[in-house]
Amino acid sequence: MTVRRIACVQLRSGRDPLANLARTEALVREAADAGATYVQTPEMTNILERSRDDLFQALKPEADDPTLARLRAVAAERAIHIHVGSLAILRADGKVANRAFVIGPDGGVLGAYDKIHMFDVDLPNGESWRESATYTPGTDAVMVDAGGMTVGLGICYDVRFPHLFRAYGQAGADLITAPAAFTRQTGLAHWHALQRARAIENGCYLASAAQGGVHEDGRETFGHSIVVDPWGAVVAELDHDEPGVLFADIDLAAVAAARGRIPSLKNERPFGLVPAERARLRSLG
Repeated sequence: MTVRRIACVQLRSGRDPLANLARTEALVREAADAGATYVQTPEMTNILERSRDDLFQALKPEADDPTLARLRAVAAERAIHIHVGSLAILRADGKVANRAFVIGPDGGVLGAYDKIHMFDVDLPNGESWRESATYTPGTDAVMVDAGGMTVGLGICYDVRFPHLFRAYGQAGADLITAPAAFTRQTGLAHWHALQRARAIENGCYLASAAQGGVHEDGRETFGHSIVVDPWGAVVAELDHDEPGVLFADIDLAAVAAARGRIPSLKNERPFGLVPAERARLRSLG
């Protein structure tokens, strides 16, 4: 059976991790009730808080995080895969990780990924973000087998770095992911283009659960949770920023079909960057 029902949970996380957990669990259960066997939540599922001091006061180490513990129990109860798009986790060194988790149907953690690329930007509307002031970036790409569906893990800003997603494509990923808390400004400009490009380039599905709307800390995120197929078509999207569940029935056979039609992963060649004159002489030689 190559068809899988997947779901993306769209949230509007606030400052209270336990309130966020209650809303998240309800939507995850709604997804499972509708037959989803893989359910993804967005970046910062447990909290969105701009105040660094208040964020640190609210956070727990991985072993004590209530959101992770509860979603592990729900995954085991419903025998599904839950991909927690990310949680803010207090590291042993006192710093913070933006960490994704994939939980298996037995409640065990199959893999964890720390966001590699930090959103350090100054936007035209005056918004300024410095994730590196709070979060420690990860160093390793992570791919997980979710019940016969190979999933490459990314988070939000990672989607702007195609070499990360190319590594997943070359490793044979069926699905690559970028669960996000995209700003409204950048979402309006780039969300759909980036999601479709990463799917097309790698001939695989892309699924990204999103945060949406105006949050308690004042930020505004884009929403529009999305699933794109290996040919670049948007097969499902929440066309708004309200909390909810997005469903998509995906056929993993379409991955091999797309890669057979446009075998760019096989056709890729190494190259160097050289001055124009040297390249011209080399071509004449």
